[in-house]
Formats: sequence, C-alpha cells, structure tokens
Amino acid sequence: MRILYFAAVRRVLGTGEEMLAPPPEVNTAGALLDWLRSQDGLHEAALSGRVCIAIDQQHVDETASLENAGEVAFFPPVTGG
Repeated sequence: MRILYFAAVRRVLGTGEEMLAPPPEVNTAGALLDWLRSQDGLHEAALSGRVCIAIDQQHVDETASLENAGEVAFFPPVTGG
C-alpha cells in the first residue's frame, strides 16, 4: 500500500512516501494510523495529535475501510484566515 505524508508529517518523517504492507487486521484508516504510530518513535511523533486522512484522494474519517485502497495520505489539519 502506498502511504503518503504531507506538510509537518512529511518533515518529521523525512520522507513523503512509503510502500508498506500492514497486517490483515489493519482494515480501517484509524487502524492504519494506530499501526503506523506503533512502528517506531518517529512515526509516533509525526502522527501524534490530530491528523487528516485521505484514501485515494478522498477525505475520510478513521472508520473508513482500506478495502481496495491504492493509497492513503496523512496530513495535518488545514487552517487559514
């Protein structure tokens, strides 16, 4: 699965993309987020706090299924003024 990282998440990890194969029980966006955080301290730091998620370029919440997902993107909330 292609995992994309943007903005501050990308800066902390030092990469904008990874190809990963999460275990079968990681079947929702939230489960993927939790699994990534558990991989190492760098992922935990990069993905701490509130993180927005997109699956195949569609914004989703943490309950969204990963079934047939080609890519998942993580990025900080967008704010503006």
